[in-house]
Amino acid sequence: MTTNNTKKAVGAENSNGPHTDTNIGDFHTIEAANQASAIDVSSMDGLAISSSETPASDLIEKDVTAELIQLAEPPTSPSMHYRLLTDDDLCNLPAFQWRIKRVLPAHGLAVLFGPSGSGKSFLVLDLLQSLALGRDWFGHKVKQCAVTYVALEGEAGVANRVKAYQVRHGSTAVNIRYVTQSFHLLDGNDINALAEAIQAEGTGDVVVLDTLSRAVPGSDENDSKTMGQIVYAAKLLQESIGGLVLLVHHTGKVAANGMRGHSSLHAALDCAIEVKRQGHHREWIVAKSKDGEDGASHPFKLEGVEVGIDEDGEPITSCVVFENPSEHATGKKKPVLGKNQTIALNALKFSLSNSIDTGNEGTPHAEPSLGYEEAIEIIATHMPTEAKHKKERAKEALDGLVRKNAVQVDEHRVWIN
Repeated sequence: MTTNNTKKAVGAENSNGPHTDTNIGDFHTIEAANQASAIDVSSMDGLAISSSETPASDLIEKDVTAELIQLAEPPTSPSMHYRLLTDDDLCNLPAFQWRIKRVLPAHGLAVLFGPSGSGKSFLVLDLLQSLALGRDWFGHKVKQCAVTYVALEGEAGVANRVKAYQVRHGSTAVNIRYVTQSFHLLDGNDINALAEAIQAEGTGDVVVLDTLSRAVPGSDENDSKTMGQIVYAAKLLQESIGGLVLLVHHTGKVAANGMRGHSSLHAALDCAIEVKRQGHHREWIVAKSKDGEDGASHPFKLEGVEVGIDEDGEPITSCVVFENPSEHATGKKKPVLGKNQTIALNALKFSLSNSIDTGNEGTPHAEPSLGYEEAIEIIATHMPTEAKHKKERAKEALDGLVRKNAVQVDEHRVWIN
């Protein structure tokens, strides 16, 4: 009989050791377990068998026990990487969240862009203060949060903007932090270090990098591979902080063509805000929003504020942003210009677009301007006439622009209206 043979074999192996009583019920239990696990009991050395009514898993040496336990456990389904949702699952997902309703999402990647001199850095500071204070922004509801402003274009300028905001509004928010050190978005160590600092302060709901070009020095923004790396790095930062990353960016040479660089940046965005300027008329619009409303114009103006006195006793000034609902630059009726007047206006716009010559006496604060004679010389080079008549035609064109309120002249300075 198989059971007796097994008993003898086991007894023989234990004949030189201490005697152990064995009952037949235990043998049946062990044999059943051994058959189930395909283990040959006769080949085991020094197997001790107990006469107590304990489970078979307690009667066998440790190496055999592991196999029996594994056999006894019910099979488990492998964990799935993807979760397949039903209609109900989809409808019960958390609702889309806004930081600024119908403008800025609570999470993701966004860009605020515009040409130089459009006032975008002033607008960004105003936006961040509204977020940190929980104050409505241009009529849009704001969900209060903690923010970080990485200012890469000059510590002194940012400080003056903050002082100007304090002067005009009485105070600034306490839950906003500023970074004025250099930062390289394509450096993983910099991303980790910045994320760590932000997390320590708890100000990662919205993080602004002003500007993108300063955050990726020397990079070719027009190259698709490079822009792909920039987008990937920005999303790494966003995932690290868990909130929204807002990049401040420039338009290209032709502002109407949108933001500078490869189009893959625009494709990757959850939101894009465009800042426009025509003379002293400024506005911002939502140029892209996955769940908001695109295209609505929000005019604003910059007002000068004195924030101190410099070492020469002259005033230090900066600007603050104010809504300007009475002026809609895109809807304002434009004057009809003659051929030379159109050429003259375009020449002045091009010259003033990159000008930082602002704050001159007799001109609106923050409006770039040219000296009258300088403006004539610039226009004259573009007049389609003989050289001896160019300056005369330039003066005629400029006078025509003044009459039609396209430009203004005061204190021998010229600026676009």
